[in-house]
Amino acid sequence: MNEKQAILEILLPEAVLKATTPEALSAAPPGKIKSGLIRIESFPYRVGREARVAHVHGEVVGLDRRPKNGHEKPNNDLYLYDSGKILNISREHFQIEKTPDGYVLVDRGSACGTSVNGIPVGGHDAGGSVALQDGDTIGIGKDSTPFLFTFFANLRTR
Repeated sequence: MNEKQAILEILLPEAVLKATTPEALSAAPPGKIKSGLIRIESFPYRVGREARVAHVHGEVVGLDRRPKNGHEKPNNDLYLYDSGKILNISREHFQIEKTPDGYVLVDRGSACGTSVNGIPVGGHDAGGSVALQDGDTIGIGKDSTPFLFTFFANLRTR
């Protein structure tokens, strides 16, 4: 590996989620998203709804999230804001795992389910899992969910 490749290995994330709808873009906290991309640095990568919010001037605003004892890892790596009248995102919705064979999306027993390329996974608190490929579209919630993300993987491999 040459020096340039070594630098890219350090700077590039393992994978990213790209917000593909305005709702998905606005659901991600500003500190977690840049140019519509959310970095995935480690696995499992857990996603859920931010329950610590306030409504200020008609906007949903996240409140500070502090670990309970300073040492516990939060329940999610990414907390999304869901300000809809009917919630699509569960507090512990799904996670992406890395396996020797690739990546797997695991629905964590969400109420509304998750979809990969329009195919339902989980829902009704049942859970479920499906192989996840580079370029797959992840929908968080019901069939008509506005929360759509594209999964891009293997960014470090050339």
